[in-house]
Amino acid sequence: MHTDTERCVRAVQSKDARFDGWFFTAVLTTRIYCRPSCPAVPPKVENMTFLPSAAACQQAGFRACKRCRPDTSPGSPEWNARADAVARAMRLIQDGVVDREGVPGLATRLGYSTRQVERQLNAELGAGPLALARAQRAQTARLLIETSELPMGDVAFAAGFSSIRTFNDTVREVFALSPSELREKAAKASRRADVEPRIPGTISLRLPFRTPLNPDNLFGHLAATAVPGVEEWRDGAYRRTLRLPYGTGVVALTPQPDHIGCRLALTDLRDLTIAISRCRWMLDLDADPEAVDGQLRSDPLLAPLVDKAPGRRVPRTVDAAEFAVRAVLGQQVSTAAARTHAARLVTAYGERVEDPQGGLTHLFPSPQALAGLDPEALALPRSRRTTLTTLVSALADGSLPLGIDSDWEAARALLSALPGFGPWTTEVIAMRALGDPDAFLPSDLGVRRAARGLGLPSTPTALTARAADWRPWRAYAVQYLWAAEDHPINHLPV
Repeated sequence: MHTDTERCVRAVQSKDARFDGWFFTAVLTTRIYCRPSCPAVPPKVENMTFLPSAAACQQAGFRACKRCRPDTSPGSPEWNARADAVARAMRLIQDGVVDREGVPGLATRLGYSTRQVERQLNAELGAGPLALARAQRAQTARLLIETSELPMGDVAFAAGFSSIRTFNDTVREVFALSPSELREKAAKASRRADVEPRIPGTISLRLPFRTPLNPDNLFGHLAATAVPGVEEWRDGAYRRTLRLPYGTGVVALTPQPDHIGCRLALTDLRDLTIAISRCRWMLDLDADPEAVDGQLRSDPLLAPLVDKAPGRRVPRTVDAAEFAVRAVLGQQVSTAAARTHAARLVTAYGERVEDPQGGLTHLFPSPQALAGLDPEALALPRSRRTTLTTLVSALADGSLPLGIDSDWEAARALLSALPGFGPWTTEVIAMRALGDPDAFLPSDLGVRRAARGLGLPSTPTALTARAADWRPWRAYAVQYLWAAEDHPINHLPV
């Protein structure tokens, strides 16, 4: 979008927050870059240039605006709505792969050479993978500086910097303030504002999103399907345990009118960036509701559901393998029965964690831990036991790679080849574990009942044909169809 100068200028002059994260405005006279909705007086058109990423701005020598804080913008919705190499690369960079495995590791995961990855990212984002990862490290450093009392050396290490000097230089270059000045400024702001008291050992921050956001189905679904010990709804927040690259964590996510409150307790602060990225992914916070709802409203029979409660998101997961296992456990049984089956696996094979603030006790067991389970101990039909054990084996040995970087169609083909995997299971995994915004469940009983009530076709074949006009947002259409029923997944818990 950053190449459409006329459209970008209109967005900046109208301070349109819908475009935050889509592009950044770099001001040639001040050498500052801003989000489109920056409250400052817009610069003259001839002094504006538009860039596709914060990393591109920083690489071109611009520093972040102190007023609108463009580094805290929602992410571009493109990266979660596309399945090409650039989108997959961006999802992996956000998940910290470059910091852990370097650019060669990123290229290997994508199946490209390092040079190809560099060229494609530079062409579309104006920055390579190292610059994109550096921008992310700077944002993580700022969060830790402003929301914790960690010594600066620990902040630098946790944010992924190789040295204190690099940390100091990067923070000063990006934010035009030293780390100590940033902390002092944040402390003054918190004394003036009504800020929650800090809980020792936790980091509190706000997760931004594009409005509107309807939290009912998002948090209602997560709470209604919560596995005891791994997830819970407590004191107005969805809480769950996290398995992360360097350690474990517990997160509490609280819906607010203009942000999602996020409180993280991590055993290793190097996981902060990854934890934030996975929480944003789970809550679908980088979605573009204007584009989604606008497309779905074009169907006059679906439009009333959209108008009634716009801004629905697709509730996803923080662990694709975990969700695949839970999808199998949920085949042809009630939500309560699926939770019971999952809780038994957690108790038998899950790793214990500490949660002083609540009632969480375990991580969901990894595929490797489940690889040794005894099928006869499962209270499931024999065919479902075979489906589960085959899935677990494929996940454990790597023959079925599922994750944010998955090629959606390739993953569908692998899933469909497993015994017991029909269209419903494959599509629900594509929707909630892999993040395909166009995944569709025409055979789902709730979807079919809702379609019939709206006057839409209710047979899978006919509904699929009608839903062609909803593409590429059919996963969101499913959320609106589910919302037509009075079910706990459609209501914010109380």
